[in-house]
Amino acid sequence: MEMSRLDKAINLIVIVVPFVGVIFATVMLWNRGVDAIDLGLFLVFYVLTGFGITVGYHRLFTHRAFAAKPWVSNTLAVLGSMALEGPVADWVADHRKHHAHTDVEGDPHSPHLGEGSGLRGLFHAHLGWIFHEEDRADSSRYAKDILEDPSLSLISRQFPALAVLGVLLPGLLGYALHGFEIAGLLTGLLWGGLVRLFFLHHVTWSINSVCHFSGTRRFPLEDHSTNVFWLAIPSLGESWHHNHHAFPRSAEHGLRRWELDPSAALIRLLARAGLAWNLVEISPERQSQLEAEAIVDDAASDDSPLPDATSARLPRRTRAWRALRALVPKKPATKPSV
Repeated sequence: MEMSRLDKAINLIVIVVPFVGVIFATVMLWNRGVDAIDLGLFLVFYVLTGFGITVGYHRLFTHRAFAAKPWVSNTLAVLGSMALEGPVADWVADHRKHHAHTDVEGDPHSPHLGEGSGLRGLFHAHLGWIFHEEDRADSSRYAKDILEDPSLSLISRQFPALAVLGVLLPGLLGYALHGFEIAGLLTGLLWGGLVRLFFLHHVTWSINSVCHFSGTRRFPLEDHSTNVFWLAIPSLGESWHHNHHAFPRSAEHGLRRWELDPSAALIRLLARAGLAWNLVEISPERQSQLEAEAIVDDAASDDSPLPDATSARLPRRTRAWRALRALVPKKPATKPSV
């Protein structure tokens, strides 16, 4: 089904208007027309609505990586809606369809299909897919549990109002914090609203595009997912995307200590406070088991006793060590915790 002209217009507005806001913000910053309050509104709303997407829309609602108290769940759904990335039911449906058809026919936003694997494919995966209604998921099929949940279904239906709130609220706070001046209202709308949306949207879309186009890989997956370390902080941990595709239900995407994952840190904090439970955790043993499959696959496809040293499936600096380790008999592995 082709997207209606109204839907295309709305999507275009959501993309273009924040970009125009960034241009104005750049001019203001150049002329020192911004203060700590404006930047604070940008940061606070970026983090809050960003966690609404990463912790709420993604890890809780899409993958059920943990369970949470109803008010926590509903708060995350509202914050995610204020990020203007779509109703929770639609977002969940599109992402579940992405996992069901990763980088093959049916994936809503793969950079390796339709438009090709070059820059056109990258653009399609980044934001072009938003205008292709025929590629979007059917929420009644992919997000039936969301639609059957009274609270989440209501929040999903109220998305237009929550989207407006996501832009107006920082403006109102800017108005109050600047001594009830109109200039404060406008700069709050600009920095906490439009500029924040511009950066948040493009970071989110980069997970669809960049993290299926360039980066590092650790596990023997058939898709093109990658880990992109420089996006870890702005994406709140979502850019460990290859890890996520290896273990979709994991509450943590950063599986190693140095893989910074602010979203996982928030989930752990909620768990310590008794607000979240049943966190899905991937044991080191289970990670090693999946890594070992790459060694077996590579060895089976090569006449030499060791895996192909040029294989892209494993990081270069650890490939030789793992290949040698595969030749040494192992002790019986302990049962993974998940």
